[in-house]
Amino acid sequence: MATNVAERWGGGISPWGLSWQKAMMWLFLVSDALLFAGFLAAYGFIRLSAEAWPEASRVFHLGFITAMTFVLISSSATMASAVAAARLGHARACATFLALTVAGGLGFLGMQAWEWTTFIHEGARLAANPWGVPAFSAFFFMITGFHGTHVLIGVVVLATVLLRSHRGVATPEGVELAGLYWHFVDLVWVFIFGLFYLI
Repeated sequence: MATNVAERWGGGISPWGLSWQKAMMWLFLVSDALLFAGFLAAYGFIRLSAEAWPEASRVFHLGFITAMTFVLISSSATMASAVAAARLGHARACATFLALTVAGGLGFLGMQAWEWTTFIHEGARLAANPWGVPAFSAFFFMITGFHGTHVLIGVVVLATVLLRSHRGVATPEGVELAGLYWHFVDLVWVFIFGLFYLI
């Protein structure tokens, strides 16, 4: 047992059985999760310390936000299917599921653009809004904008993996790494949806 541990930690192989690419992706995701957690914690602190806070149900179209959430979560399912197909060597199915995931990401971004446009049209700005709590719109733009940027990056990455899949050069691990990022983006949105829109 001791010899086996020494061999695994002696250099030359990953002690956790991970490739360096996957290890770096996990390191990035953990650091990014801490950044989102900091944003949400700051939002929670300011909201709890404020004397009043706008009711989300009176500001946002929650049915529309729920539809956005459904689109993004559904794209997580197609991403998981793409990863499974890549592992089985089914390149055509993998490309199809990747295309569906990209479509879901673009759909979410389009819906978010409409939400932002509506919010701005109603008078929301970074430093002011009609609901009387300037921090409310500031946190909205910061948190949803930062997440939207992540979705946009994810769509670009997935589109690149899709092109590589069509050329026959995508690897199962490459698809899995893109999937890890996409699942992370979806999971973060679940927290944003729950903490910002529902509570």
